[in-house]
Amino acid sequence: MSAVLHPPVKHALAVRNFRRYLLAQLVSNIGTWMQRAAQDLLVLHTTGDSGAAVGTVTALQFLPQTLLGLSGGVLADRYPKRRTLLLTQTAMAAQSLLLGLLTMTGAVNLPSLYALALALGTATAVDGPARNAFVCELVSRERMAGAVSLNAAQFNVARAIGPALAGLTIASLGTGPVFLLNAVSYLAVLHGLLTIRTDAPDAPDALARARPGRTRAREALRHIATTPELLLPISLVALVGTFGLNFQVTVSLVAITVFHTGAAGFGYLSAAYALGSLFGAICWAGHGKPPTGRRLISATIGFGALEVAQGLMPGYVSFLLLLFVTGCAAVTVTTTANTLVQLRADPSLRGRVLSVYFLVLLGGTPVGAPLVGLVSDALGARFTLILGGVVSLITALALSGLFASRARRGTRVTEPTPVTSSPLVPVRPRRLSSRPPGET
Repeated sequence: MSAVLHPPVKHALAVRNFRRYLLAQLVSNIGTWMQRAAQDLLVLHTTGDSGAAVGTVTALQFLPQTLLGLSGGVLADRYPKRRTLLLTQTAMAAQSLLLGLLTMTGAVNLPSLYALALALGTATAVDGPARNAFVCELVSRERMAGAVSLNAAQFNVARAIGPALAGLTIASLGTGPVFLLNAVSYLAVLHGLLTIRTDAPDAPDALARARPGRTRAREALRHIATTPELLLPISLVALVGTFGLNFQVTVSLVAITVFHTGAAGFGYLSAAYALGSLFGAICWAGHGKPPTGRRLISATIGFGALEVAQGLMPGYVSFLLLLFVTGCAAVTVTTTANTLVQLRADPSLRGRVLSVYFLVLLGGTPVGAPLVGLVSDALGARFTLILGGVVSLITALALSGLFASRARRGTRVTEPTPVTSSPLVPVRPRRLSSRPPGET
């Protein structure tokens, strides 16, 4: 196995703290994806197959990301990330436990699903920036690219396993046990966080200290605006994340309303998409090529074309097979963008920069998810995929043209400098000029 891993990946796995954290995240994320799949099916069952209701629950789950995402980044840079994660992971475990108990006792209804989705989203808004920035504090800079790639891979392993396990569990035991299993899975993360050693020989100094001084969101916004390597991926995922990456909603709608499958059929579709994502993450981690803006644009164009084709697939089997390829393209887009952002962000601003990234990636879901549900109810579930693919294509082509034209005019917006990976060359943070644009 080690022979096929790229050196940065092997180097990251050599760090004890990172290995422990990665395994804990894998267990917890499997439970999280089980809950996401079960939640969608529970909403459809409760409302009589309402696409709008599924979209509303998804929107409420991601609404706090829009409202509180930047505050989560500020907290991630201001307080020790491990302490923040212990609090947020405990809160999410409590939400899963309550949802499971309500479902098992038959007391669950649509208002309670709305309220619990909003509660989970609130905890996630604070958890996300700290959790992703914490990965970069577990390893040294020369191992960071491998750690980011492995973190994306474990996420997609969980996304492959979780929905399939959810479908099988629902078919045999019902929906309630899925939520209870997710609550138990958070114990793995809590144990991993508590047993991380800050005095380990390979632990970076950043793990043991908090950053003093004021932390403000506008510093991250200024940093992004003056750094093309950050501005391009964040601008692109803003629209693609809102309209193109709503597979949590679209797959359940297509499975139930187009192909009329049950929980197991939905689980197979979700697993196909996730397995494709896993394959894409492994390929991305293993090729060893540095992430660039040009590769990000190309991946987004391919993803948009595949999503349009996905909406035109006539049968369940052809839809499932193409979903594998679409998942591969989707994770290439998100992993390339995520890695560019994490490697190019100033370390002292990383939590806040990541909060902006996840704000535009996930914060648009409160707009996109209800729109997907309404379009599905009005025009059919297939058209939601076609719409998302067209928006992704237009976004990639427009941004490519914009950045190319600015480069030809000699402005500072240029193709991002490749990030070397073995070893990484330290990147000096850009000096944030206080002069107005155009002044020399």
